[in-house]
Amino acid sequence: MKPFVGRDNELRRLEDLSKSGRACLVVIKGRRRIGKSRLAEEFGKGKFFLPFSGLAPVKGVTAQNQRDAFARELATLFNLPPFTFTDWSDAFAHLSRHLTAKPTVILFDEISWMGSKDPTFTSKLKVWWDLVLQNHSSIILILCGSISTWIDKNIINSTAFFGRVSLYLELTELSIPQCRELLNLQGFKGSDLDFFKILSVTGGVPWYLEQIQTHQSADENIKRLCFEKNGLLVHEFDRIFNDLFSSRGEIYKKIITILSQGMKDRSTLQKTMAYSPSGTLSHHLKALEICGFVSRHPDWSLKTGKPGKLTLYRLSDNYLRFYIHYIEPNLTKIEQGSFLDVPLSSLPGWEPMLGFQLENLLLKNRSLLYQALGIHAQDVVIDNPYFQKASGRKKGCQIDYLIQMHSNTLFVCEVKMRRRELGLEVIDAMKTKIASLSLPKGFGISPVLLHLGPISDTLLSSRYFYRIIDISDL
Repeated sequence: MKPFVGRDNELRRLEDLSKSGRACLVVIKGRRRIGKSRLAEEFGKGKFFLPFSGLAPVKGVTAQNQRDAFARELATLFNLPPFTFTDWSDAFAHLSRHLTAKPTVILFDEISWMGSKDPTFTSKLKVWWDLVLQNHSSIILILCGSISTWIDKNIINSTAFFGRVSLYLELTELSIPQCRELLNLQGFKGSDLDFFKILSVTGGVPWYLEQIQTHQSADENIKRLCFEKNGLLVHEFDRIFNDLFSSRGEIYKKIITILSQGMKDRSTLQKTMAYSPSGTLSHHLKALEICGFVSRHPDWSLKTGKPGKLTLYRLSDNYLRFYIHYIEPNLTKIEQGSFLDVPLSSLPGWEPMLGFQLENLLLKNRSLLYQALGIHAQDVVIDNPYFQKASGRKKGCQIDYLIQMHSNTLFVCEVKMRRRELGLEVIDAMKTKIASLSLPKGFGISPVLLHLGPISDTLLSSRYFYRIIDISDL
């Protein structure tokens, strides 16, 4: 079995439930490949573990196909002869006959696929839970799904399941140290630069990291996964949107593509997509946010520290960003095998792109940045990428990452990733940004450099930055 890393808090909460002496219903959400079923499997070690999974919603898959798949899995688990069900109540009843007093974990993986074709599925699941499973004191029923919108509508926000769910878990990406631990357990021996190159493409998604072959360099792995015909990440984008959003996949792809060009507010997105001012776009953005692909970033007033009226949406998934910028524009060449002998470093804008990807990765690891700066979350007013629009005498500027403290200190952070030595030019760029900021009276600024790669002795000795943080030390 592949190594399991992280999720300590989630496992602890699950184990606490298993000691409660009652049946418990658990919902686990998260993006595709994030490790929902793997977490359930890890929790099920030493227990009677019964996993079931829905069929991917490809064209032609019916409700009966889903029940047939359930029947096959049930027969395999208990060494039964082939059989089938025409009704979910019968399927659940048959499973009930095999339950014992042993500590048992039942996993319904991709439950949205399992039940989406049958409008009676959730009501029959609810009846089964109420009349059968709740009478077993040692059962944990785990419902997992990548289509978090379906789970929200049919389970979490459903009156049928009100008060029945004991635990909600929403899995996010592994932290940078956890990613390093996972790769090290797989035998990874690459440099810090190699490590962050990989994370720039994969983010902290465990399944993507598990595809890394440790006898290959970072560039060789990226080329194999992303730039070779039938590479696993070449067609992952289409699989994500076809599986999660089915016929609406193209709409969601369009939103993602627009956001890959930079943060946008809803009004700008609406105009770009020629959408009428209805709630449809808001619904789509919420769905992408729930799936973990998009994040919301309110603008804020430095003077008050309070969020403003404008909310910016940001493409926050590293793989999706990489796909749109580098894989999709080159799909024809990839199919032709044109990248087999091409060094990745020769691709246009390769190094700046890795820098942007690294910046995105760091935003998901803010607690590590807090530690490196010696600050605490309770002392932070707000932190995010910061945009100041040009208006009147005020110049426009963009800060990679700005942390506003209750002490009226602003940590202005610049992220740099380079193979060649970084020199004093980064100070000039930072001074220009800071000079453009419209600062309230009494505020202080602490410039921070987050770098990956060599920096010059003159930069180190300049004493301009409050902190120069080597990202490889995080």
